[in-house]
Amino acid sequence: MRILLTGRNGQVGWELERTLPPLGEVIATDRATLDLSKPDAIRRVVREAKPDLIVYAAAYTAVDKAESEPELAHAINATAPGVLAEEAKRLGALLVHYSTDYVFDGCKTTPYVEDDAPNPLNVYGASKLAGERAIQASSCRHLIFRTSWVYGARGHNFLLTILRAAREKPELRVVDDQLGAPTWCREIARATADAIPLALADPSKLGLYHASCTGATSWFGFAVEILRVADIPTRVHAIASSQHPTAALRPANSRLSNVKLATTLGIALGDWRESLARCMREIQTKS
Repeated sequence: MRILLTGRNGQVGWELERTLPPLGEVIATDRATLDLSKPDAIRRVVREAKPDLIVYAAAYTAVDKAESEPELAHAINATAPGVLAEEAKRLGALLVHYSTDYVFDGCKTTPYVEDDAPNPLNVYGASKLAGERAIQASSCRHLIFRTSWVYGARGHNFLLTILRAAREKPELRVVDDQLGAPTWCREIARATADAIPLALADPSKLGLYHASCTGATSWFGFAVEILRVADIPTRVHAIASSQHPTAALRPANSRLSNVKLATTLGIALGDWRESLARCMREIQTKS
């Protein structure tokens, strides 16, 4: 296969560029080679590459900044996936896309399933939901993976922020009333590579899936575990979201049910604590 991958320098994209080669030739793009806010540029790159598989790993992920840049967030998270879906349909290619737990409002008290009604609280979540719907409306062959609280050994994420802050401050204050599953980007890439051949072989396996690491915690619990694994003695205080106001509202419950992914594709991402420990070992080895 010829595989067109966007967002090669992002957390998930970086892992995918190293995970997808067994499936075919990977043509990877970044901001310098593809401006995802320009539909004509997207069409040109796709038509030059003529891929059998398009993996859209790029995204506008600055959740708070999106509140003041809604047009740009929508261009990258909604319009661009729609353009790629149109091109995938024209080529007969498979499109893989990533969405978010933030399409939900967090009012449910149990993990969200794929059929639950979305109701995003912020611009970022609304833009990602619009991207999902544009792909679905195109009727192209697709896999959409909603994931949550993504982190990795590089880039900008909660894990690296906590490690840096813990070395600079004697105490940290972290929100304890938002629940979700921290998900290592490598687990997402692995699940993607496992799912693609199954979906190509059996069209009934195409569609929307939740794909997060198993288990759940709060941002406070995540921070405590990060510092425990890193053996950093910085004290962490649990606070309410109201004590840490942000431009964008966040759902109180971001937990996703991965039952469909397991029963339909036979794929499961790792436990969040085990995945964190593996990622931390990699960070510590490099430092």
